[in-house]
Amino acid sequence: MNTTVSTGLQSLSISQRLVAGSLALALGLVLLVGTGFAGDYRLHNGAHDTRHAMGFPCH
Repeated sequence: MNTTVSTGLQSLSISQRLVAGSLALALGLVLLVGTGFAGDYRLHNGAHDTRHAMGFPCH
């Protein structure tokens, strides 16, 4: 008896990995910088406190 298991996963090419990584980096930067310069003080202060808690210098 021969049993084959298919996971449905495909390997990505280098260019696909670079595109995915670039998009993830861009989204992360938009979220980090966007909340840091937000007009609403509650959003800005939340981002500020989070950066301090994670060890990022912010000022």
